[in-house]
Amino acid sequence: MIQALGQALTRLSTRWVPDPFALAILLTLLTLALAWGLTGHDPLTLLGHWGGRLDGDRLLPGEQGFWKLLAFGMQMCLILVTGFALASTRAARVATRWLADRPQTGRQAVAMTAVIAMLAALVNWGLGLIVGALMARDVGRSCQRRGVPVHYPLVAAAGYTGLMVWHGGLSGTGPFKVTQAKDIAELLPGSGLDPIPLTDTVLSSLNLGLNAALLIWVPLLLTRLVPKAPEALEALPEAMLEVDAPPAEAPPAGPAERLERAPWLAWLAGGLVLVYLGRYLARIGLAQADVNAINLLFLGLGLILHGSPRAYGDAIAQAASGCAGIILQFPFYAGIMGLMKLSGLLMVMAEAFTRLAGEHSFAPLTFLSAGLVNLFVPSGGGQWGVQGPVIMESAQQLGVPLGKAVLAFAYGDGWTNMLQPFWALPLLAITGLRARAIVGYTAAVMLLSAPVYLAALWVF
Repeated sequence: MIQALGQALTRLSTRWVPDPFALAILLTLLTLALAWGLTGHDPLTLLGHWGGRLDGDRLLPGEQGFWKLLAFGMQMCLILVTGFALASTRAARVATRWLADRPQTGRQAVAMTAVIAMLAALVNWGLGLIVGALMARDVGRSCQRRGVPVHYPLVAAAGYTGLMVWHGGLSGTGPFKVTQAKDIAELLPGSGLDPIPLTDTVLSSLNLGLNAALLIWVPLLLTRLVPKAPEALEALPEAMLEVDAPPAEAPPAGPAERLERAPWLAWLAGGLVLVYLGRYLARIGLAQADVNAINLLFLGLGLILHGSPRAYGDAIAQAASGCAGIILQFPFYAGIMGLMKLSGLLMVMAEAFTRLAGEHSFAPLTFLSAGLVNLFVPSGGGQWGVQGPVIMESAQQLGVPLGKAVLAFAYGDGWTNMLQPFWALPLLAITGLRARAIVGYTAAVMLLSAPVYLAALWVF
């Protein structure tokens, strides 16, 4: 039955799911229509919310709107290219090839990729995003090279599953945004609520038990989705096949080329980056590491392992074409986020769910509402900033433990990432696949994992 569901969803996605950019445009139009119908704003006002808040005829910098995610988009481009460059070093290729050579069957390949992606994402969402994608690509290459039959789109889907569990890990926005008094005061001014310790969220029995269950359940689900018929297995695209090492370079022609190829220069730059990163993490704590810290780690290690500025620059140039989807689509999602926040549509959707909730149904309904909102606002921080106050106030009124309310939001936010191509763009660039190739499988994982989330929220 599980395999039949996966095949059915894959057929539907192949026929009906457009490319991520077309989907971003359709979501923009749908959000405009919903905001017009549910908030009472006129279309021109809503268009202004989409483009950005205006002060007279001037666009206010840094406000919500089309250009809100420029800095974040650059961070995502950097995590893609620096991660790709690190993976292309000789030392990284040896290590990943050893790991990728372990699976002896297609099912083992899918399960191992999912476990690695999920564990990495629980440490840090950015790490899980890039490690899962690179692992999927290398496992696919290894299986192809060794003649192990494997369904490559399913392996890529397994590499994306880390984004389903990240918000319950060490980089989760919701749980870490309520641990300080200043964060509570910013979220709910004048509430007088005490900070919520990590023992009530990330380190709670609910979160530890659920993540342990998902680390077993999700890989098991993926193994059941592997097509039985050999002709249904899909190999890597030809462009993703492993290429031979480049030929040795000619001796440098002069002082300039010697500097470009100087190992000491790359080692010095990489060492400076890593020393700074060590001091930065010592000050803020490993649990507070953000995407900038991951980029610094990849950058420093990549420079050292490539061994010259030229080699590293060439690796970055090779990876840069994968940023096209991020550059094009992130502004549209920023526009959707601004439209939902400034029009009040996000508050309307959040409050509609909370009005239906009682003490026992609050956590499951919060999970479902966060999952729905995530389809339009695929940013944990952005979503928490608007939906968080509604959730916290409602939980307080109903007597629901606040830590459980935060986790219900976190789970919903990660759960529907399996249907939202926003975060899949780096993975699609690295694996060489289109969204429709994997979304049938990720949708199946999402649907069949929902009972696990809901049961945990109901029982604990």
